[in-house]
Amino acid sequence: MGWLADETGLEKNAANFVPLTPLSHIRRAARLFPERTSVVHADRRFTWGETHARASRFASALARAGVAPGDVVATVIPNTLAQVEASWGVPAAGAILNTINVRLDVGTVAYILEHGGAKVVLADTQFLTVVEKAIAQMDGPKPKVVEVAAPEAGHPASGTHEEYEDFLSSGDPAFDWIMPEDEWESLALNYTSGTTGRPKGVVSSHRGAYLHTMGVAVAWGLNKDTRYLTIVPLFHCNNWCHTWTIPAVGGTIITCRDITAKAIYDAIADEGVTHFGGAPIVLGLMVNAKDADRRTFDHIVEVYTAGAPPPAATLAAIEPLGFHVCQVYGLTETYGHITETLWKDAWEDLPDTERYAIKARQGVGHADMEDVTVLDSDTMQQVPWDGETVGEIMARGNVMMKGYLKNPDATQEAFRGGYFHSGDIAFQHPDGYIKITDRAKDVIISGGENVSSVEVEDVLMHHPAVSLCAVVAKPDEKWGEVPCAFVELKEGAEVTEDELIAHTRAQLAGFKTPKRVVFTELPKTSTGKIQKFELRKMVADL
Repeated sequence: MGWLADETGLEKNAANFVPLTPLSHIRRAARLFPERTSVVHADRRFTWGETHARASRFASALARAGVAPGDVVATVIPNTLAQVEASWGVPAAGAILNTINVRLDVGTVAYILEHGGAKVVLADTQFLTVVEKAIAQMDGPKPKVVEVAAPEAGHPASGTHEEYEDFLSSGDPAFDWIMPEDEWESLALNYTSGTTGRPKGVVSSHRGAYLHTMGVAVAWGLNKDTRYLTIVPLFHCNNWCHTWTIPAVGGTIITCRDITAKAIYDAIADEGVTHFGGAPIVLGLMVNAKDADRRTFDHIVEVYTAGAPPPAATLAAIEPLGFHVCQVYGLTETYGHITETLWKDAWEDLPDTERYAIKARQGVGHADMEDVTVLDSDTMQQVPWDGETVGEIMARGNVMMKGYLKNPDATQEAFRGGYFHSGDIAFQHPDGYIKITDRAKDVIISGGENVSSVEVEDVLMHHPAVSLCAVVAKPDEKWGEVPCAFVELKEGAEVTEDELIAHTRAQLAGFKTPKRVVFTELPKTSTGKIQKFELRKMVADL
């Protein structure tokens, strides 16, 4: 069906079928507007012509260091110049970019480096010790370390590894980029936050990333005047693909190493920032900023926020400051956001309480997705759009991961029934807008980071005084949610709240550490299963 009677000679060829890749955006930007500002980093400014040349040097240096097409290059870097340049330089060498969360513990970083098989790892000096300890724990081949110094942030080079700028200078600015021969080739490897034990390696394709960049440009209304601030970490779904999007419209990327209210206000006032994304905690920073940290500006800043919906009070406080906030939803497996609360004119005159309740919805699918909806996870049937029947958020479309690295069983389960299963429980309003009601597997979202309650419970159970424990989310004004532990002690055992928190902090990243420990008998079913819904009621009374 859909074929003409005679299509002789109408085959794919080099003229009508070119593999899609976000690398095309920066090559075009360097051709069409080489003098336009591409990246602003601290007191350094670059043009798209210069950024293309630096990315070329980077790719060339990687090739000279033995990185071949299909190899993995990892980074442990905050949102700085080197991380932005790696977005293009690594794939330009035909390699796969693996951005690693700078907040992870040594053991997890070691696992990711070994599981992904990184040949080279770029490490910011601030996090160099973690990387060195992680490499020491690895059993397999060790990656080459390239150190990224940040003297402007108080992190000068250690002198123990080749420094990034020196590494870059060894490369050829005329290096011939290794473009994908097939758009299904792997572009990036991003690890989930380990909500069910060890993190899974999410593999993204050139095709998916390219299509997402076009979807972002359409949904957010980006153009040549866009000045985008990198608040979303580049290790979170590659900055939701925003950094790959900006050269497509000829805009400007402004880096932000330390996410503070002062840094954000300064960037808006001094650099004319027009767009940024971030977790609801970022909105709270802006609302609660000290007077000394605030700056005035005369334009509206467009903001995408994802994670736990921002409180209505926060939305009410931030909008008069000059920010237009839109709730979005997505996962690492979907390259970032795939839905948005697309605003309707009819809602404009509603009372504030109703408007902010609507803004807290996860919304409807982006134009680059075929379908984002709520289905019954057992029958795979659409749930009624009645505002109360719950199911699982599922999606299908081209902006979807290739699968989980070295984990075919998890990949098959994730795509069961022809849809990607998000694991998030939600309902749909009569207009189809999605609203999450719960998170599967008790995932806690703290400051935009996923925390596995199972992982925290496992660490607590290793304390000799703990008999039984359960961890649930506790609402937090700053972080949205934080882990709260309920603990039953062994008979005759004694331990303090501070001691248990210190015990977990020694083994987990700081954001995974419980911020409150309650000693109590845990509510259980007749079969001994802990009733977490009862614990959530108790949390509300804390």
